[in-house]
This record gives sequence, structure tokens and C-alpha cells, in this order.
Amino acid sequence: MKINKAELEKVAVEEKQYPDTSIKEFAFAGRSNVGKSSFINAMLNRKNLARTSSTPGKTRTINFYKVNDDLRLVDLPGYGYAKVAKTEKEKWAGIINRYLEHRDNLVETILLVDIRHEPTILDKQMYDYIIESGFSGIVIATKKDKIKKSQVDKHISVIAKKLGVKHKENIIPFSSSKKDEVKDMWFIFEDMLRFHEE
Repeated sequence: MKINKAELEKVAVEEKQYPDTSIKEFAFAGRSNVGKSSFINAMLNRKNLARTSSTPGKTRTINFYKVNDDLRLVDLPGYGYAKVAKTEKEKWAGIINRYLEHRDNLVETILLVDIRHEPTILDKQMYDYIIESGFSGIVIATKKDKIKKSQVDKHISVIAKKLGVKHKENIIPFSSSKKDEVKDMWFIFEDMLRFHEE
């Protein structure tokens, strides 16, 4: 997909703040600091459209990015940061759940995990929730450039086992800095859009 236009359309916490449902959306879930903002920037060929932070747990809102006026990429709040109070974690969980349960124009929810680390219990819960909600279970394994090429398959196998991913080809290694996989990811998204419209 050629990106002619990309903008941060809305920053929301409550449902009434969401943009309208006239265009399709892809949502991205993952732990704090997993690289969701960097992934979105890479996909949109922008450096700083999605705000990256060195402080894990800083994104507490749902950020809606409009692409070419006919698609949105949605950055959900990161979860699982240890230094955040339990009440705050529960609030974030509520924000994520409300969005996922009530968004009729949501095409796919995709989990991002760090390829270097075993998925956590929260990652497993999120993945199970995504599958139970009827989504395809695509997982993006970020920070591929941080490990040796020879180690990629081994790390993918660990992620598949921990999350219970039946088909390893559903786990896509991705480097936001090298951007080698951006074109392939857009092909996958376009296939999902076509399937959703049938």
C-alpha cells in the first residue's frame, strides 16, 4: 500500500471519544515497550507520528491513526508494566476491553511481542482473548534486528509454544528499524480487508 496521507486522528479513553465507524480498523495490543509505536511508524513510513517513549507504561490512551482517509491503525494502551499501581492496570484493562468489545468496524486485533523474550502470562491471556473474539491470531514479533538471523526460528518456536499458536507462520518477525517486512505486512492487511468485505 502506498501511504499518501497519515495522521493522528483521535486520542481517546472513553467510547464517546472514538472516531466514527465509517472506516475499517486494525488494532495493536502488546506489553509496554514492545514497540507498537515504532511498528506503526514503520508501517506508515513516518519517523515520529506515533509517539515512542523510553518510559514503559506511558501510553494510557487509545490512539487512532488514519491512513489515506480510508483505514485506521489503532494503538491500544500497553499492559504489564510492573511499576504501575493495580488500580491503574485495571483502568487500562477496562479501556482495552471496551474498545475490543464494542467496535463494529474492527477488522483484526494483532498481538505484538518482543522476539527476544518469552511471552508473559498477560501476553497469553491477550492472545487467548483475541482468538476467542474470532480474530485470526496473527502475532508480530518485534525487534528482530536485536537477535542473530540464525536465532529467529528458535525464538519463534518459543513464542508459538508459550502462546499456543497452532501455525508458526502466523508469527511474523519484524524490525521497525530495518523495515524489511513492511511491504509483506501491508499485503497481509489488504488480504484481511478483502476477506472481511466478502
